[in-house]
Amino acid sequence: MLRRYRDRRPPAWVTREAEVMVHARAHGVPVPEVFDVTGSDIVMERAVGPTMLDVVGSRPWTFRAHTRLLARLHAAVHRVPPLDWQPAPFADDTPDTAQEVLLHRDLHPQNVILAADGPRIIDWEGAARGPALADVATTWVIIVFSEVPGPRLQAAIVRPLQARIGRAFLRAAGPVDRNWLDLAVRHRIVDGNLLPSERTRLERRLRKLPGR
Repeated sequence: MLRRYRDRRPPAWVTREAEVMVHARAHGVPVPEVFDVTGSDIVMERAVGPTMLDVVGSRPWTFRAHTRLLARLHAAVHRVPPLDWQPAPFADDTPDTAQEVLLHRDLHPQNVILAADGPRIIDWEGAARGPALADVATTWVIIVFSEVPGPRLQAAIVRPLQARIGRAFLRAAGPVDRNWLDLAVRHRIVDGNLLPSERTRLERRLRKLPGR
């Protein structure tokens, strides 16, 4: 398949995303194979199948099994050493003793394709380096506070489950200190791509934090 960026981003930026995918795949992470990078185009293996979100939306009773799978995928990513050039968005908030690993930073159920031969992790454009707990906490924030995309019926089924899915994910991927969750909320709320409804929920959470 061809992934083409139309937002005029520098070709070097696209090349680095492809480099992260190749690096992760070389370390055993289930990532689509990259065949070619030209300008703003990446030619890669097509992952065929529903997303994890699609499956949970159609079979909500399976959410615990899927959160365990999501936690295992996080663990696979976090076993990969980061690349030297990768940004470190959590650097100012990370203890000096924390080990830096590869972070996906957007590893949630919509970015996992459940192909017939196993899962594939997609959308690596935000990959960075940092402590594994930062990645886990970021995924929790996305699961709990984001609008559910896709068909209305799927959204209506998943929305009441978001908090439960978030808790199940933390049990499988944690333990995660509350401070990491609060930090992930603060990082997420400055994202310029947030929907107004998501921003409102995050602001409500921020008002409950100590010192606010």
